[in-house]
Amino acid sequence: MAVNESKIIMPYDISDAQNIFEYSKGLLGKSLREFVTESYKPKKGKGGLGQMVENIFFLLETNSHPGADFSEANMELKCTPLKKSAKDEFLIKERLVCSMINYCEVVNEDFEHSHFYLKCRLMLLLFYLHQNNCDNLDLEFVFSVLWKLPEKDLLIIRHDYAVIIDKIKQGKAHELSEGDTMYLGACRKGQKGDSLMRQPFNASVGAPRRAFSLKMAYMRTILDYVVRSGKNAVSNLPMAVSEVVESKALISSSFDEIVLNRFNPYLKMSYDKIASINGIDLSKNPKNKFAIISSAIASAHDCFNINRSEEFLKAGLTMKTIRVQANGIIKEAMSFENIDYIEVNDCSEWTDSRLYELFSSRFLFVVFKEQNIGKADYILDDVFFWTMSQCDLNFAEEYWSHIKRNVQACHISQEYWWKASDRKKFHVRPKARLSSDFAMAPDGTKVKKYCYWFNNDYVRGIVENHKKQK
Repeated sequence: MAVNESKIIMPYDISDAQNIFEYSKGLLGKSLREFVTESYKPKKGKGGLGQMVENIFFLLETNSHPGADFSEANMELKCTPLKKSAKDEFLIKERLVCSMINYCEVVNEDFEHSHFYLKCRLMLLLFYLHQNNCDNLDLEFVFSVLWKLPEKDLLIIRHDYAVIIDKIKQGKAHELSEGDTMYLGACRKGQKGDSLMRQPFNASVGAPRRAFSLKMAYMRTILDYVVRSGKNAVSNLPMAVSEVVESKALISSSFDEIVLNRFNPYLKMSYDKIASINGIDLSKNPKNKFAIISSAIASAHDCFNINRSEEFLKAGLTMKTIRVQANGIIKEAMSFENIDYIEVNDCSEWTDSRLYELFSSRFLFVVFKEQNIGKADYILDDVFFWTMSQCDLNFAEEYWSHIKRNVQACHISQEYWWKASDRKKFHVRPKARLSSDFAMAPDGTKVKKYCYWFNNDYVRGIVENHKKQK
């Protein structure tokens, strides 16, 4: 049902992004079924939905040109799915795929002339509610968002792009990971077993297909603002949280460099002295004192909990403090969030799972080491950004598959999970909470909450490996 817009009067101004956005609101609360005849044959797949929106609602012809969909307005159209939580809240279902990466061509493109920048600098985002086994014509559209990438975000994304390109130029396209970067990821595309792509600087090793994408965490911040504000138009995202780095600082230095440099003056200094210098009151000996100290340093005193800062939220970046005893032992395992049993049950692909997002994201590890056995005289010993290796991510997939099988069988009990004593890098157990703390299982029953964990010996290996690489 492609229609040539040059032969008809379009119901919107094809050169005006704001006017196109206003027209898009006519799709909200509706499905494409309301705009087609019964004889129309829907296209399948996520890409098919985008083409159908172009053809049916915007009356655009499907074309293969590399520019933006609304070329005269320099604006790209993106349809992206939402899902509903057990609490009936909207959730981001997946990252926003922007453009495929051609390894041989992308190394010759600077950021400002890249397909990603030219297409995605300004986007019309149409959020729709995903439904299993539902015809594309019947999917309901929920939000329309006019999104222009903020200048500060572009500074971070520009650096992300450079990191990806540099890895390709090193002949390491096959080692690309979404954990390499902050907002702009190089996500896997296709299925296991697909043929590998040629990379220009390593003729002997092929690389999996990948695409530039805005990460789920980044998309989550957009959705969160839209839902909270009740607005359907966004040009810049006003965050109700603190920022770690100002835009002007990002012009000359990367986010990583800025944050790590803030820790340098305090290396090998005792935690209580650091607290004193920074005016942090530890008289009540809070359990999270190491996190409080680390957040104060990393954010230059602008954020009490840096994991709730603008950049950390948008990047899905997590700061974790680690305490190493004088004998080198790390006593405590590292906990993550509680398992969402409904999400695990409903997710069909490992790379679309919440656990994959958690484990493939970047971490800022702040290491405090005890100087004398039993004295708790910890000093700031090391600070570094870390991303899980592909080898460990493959093992994490086994961990997730094991959890999924047990959730689907309603075997939600400690006897079924991997245990720390199994020494499999990861395990499942509850956090120290009330025994009456329950969650909903896929069969509708209430079951005990369990949590994802890194084993303490796995954390020790991360710390020691970084020491060796320095």
